[in-house]
Amino acid sequence: MSLAGLSKHQTSRRGVVYGIIGMTVALVATVIVVLTRAWGSSSLPLGVTLLVVAVVVGAIIGLWRARTVEMTGMPQLIALFHSFVGAAAVLVGWNGAIDTTGIPADLLGVHHGEVFIGVFIGGVTLTGSVVAFLKLSARISSKPLMLPGKNALNIGALVVFVGLTVWYIAAPQLWLLIVVTALALALGWHLVASIGGGDMPVVISMLNSYSGWAAAAAGFLLNNDLLIVTGALVGSSGAYLSYIMCKAMNRSFLSVIAGGFGIEAPSKTDAGGGEHREIDAAGAAAMLEGASSVIITPGYGMAVAQAQYPVAELARRLREQGVDVRFGIHPVAGRLPGHMNVLLAEARVPYDIVLEMDEINDDFASTSVVLVIGANDTVNPAAAEDPGSPIAGMPVLRVWEAENVIVFKRSMAAGYAGVDNPLFYRDNAQMLFGDAKERVEDILKVLTSQSEASEGQAR
Repeated sequence: MSLAGLSKHQTSRRGVVYGIIGMTVALVATVIVVLTRAWGSSSLPLGVTLLVVAVVVGAIIGLWRARTVEMTGMPQLIALFHSFVGAAAVLVGWNGAIDTTGIPADLLGVHHGEVFIGVFIGGVTLTGSVVAFLKLSARISSKPLMLPGKNALNIGALVVFVGLTVWYIAAPQLWLLIVVTALALALGWHLVASIGGGDMPVVISMLNSYSGWAAAAAGFLLNNDLLIVTGALVGSSGAYLSYIMCKAMNRSFLSVIAGGFGIEAPSKTDAGGGEHREIDAAGAAAMLEGASSVIITPGYGMAVAQAQYPVAELARRLREQGVDVRFGIHPVAGRLPGHMNVLLAEARVPYDIVLEMDEINDDFASTSVVLVIGANDTVNPAAAEDPGSPIAGMPVLRVWEAENVIVFKRSMAAGYAGVDNPLFYRDNAQMLFGDAKERVEDILKVLTSQSEASEGQAR
């Protein structure tokens, strides 16, 4: 019910409520199971104490982070959550290896296999998610780590893991578990560190899938059907979302794992070979007033500037003046799928004017003005025109086909993928530098003063 509710904007709040109810049921059921199993034994006080402490600490941290996190910090927060799932899977695996009480002798081999695989998946998820968090929060560079023979290192690690698994099932020894834990932690770090910034939305989805499989592995070890089912749901849906996103970006999932965007490639386009043109708020306002149609393409910069509210007001004002205003959303705009849609819904932008890339891409050629607000890589013409570009083949919003393009940007710096954007030097493109929220508010002020002046003249 939660997944079904979250599939549509109109029912998303209901979906969240269902999810809260579901997790509450799971927590209550866990408490009941612990009390039932330990009732009458000497371990009951300790078990209840540990459980209460865990729930209280987790609730405090969860409520605090949920109240303080901004929408721009949501992707890295989700990455951090995934790391907790991975850590839990590792701890459950180690616990399962140390305590095999109650497991039939003929199932010990299966149990050892579950332990080894669970620890490996959990370890990869743990460090991979930590690296994703560090990249998304700009604590480390978003550029890919290019170790010599990195693909061979990844494949070699998987081969070693398979060999160690067979060895552990045949003759379980503690040092093998230590080795596979270290191997998994190193592989998770390298997998995500070698992926460039442009592919980070896919990485988040991929780690979501990993966390699901880690939870399912923990479910097998704990003999918990709920964990197995929910883990499989999360794992399979995360994998399918990763596939959809890779398809939307014209990438293969294996290429993302192998390194993704950011790999240096010869480029035929000299993005810095031209002169950019600048425009001020008054000029932008005049252009918008004379437009018959406007498309707004937001990106992560809009989220950082928290410009969604003035952007929504600008759209409303222009629509009242008879201008056809719509929004074009790239599948991976921002750092998280659906990030821009949530921001616009938060600012009460009507759902029917927020269109996906496939729905709006053919309309740019007949559009008077396009406002590119904080977007960069998703509107880069090099993806469509430069076969040597690192982002060649990635479907992008063809904003350059419009009559006029106004790019809201703080500077001429490259985007998150580290790729130059020749759009900035096109004859029909002009740069409006500064904080996106402040610049949109400046445009609104100009439009308001002009409207008041017109009303005064009419009176």
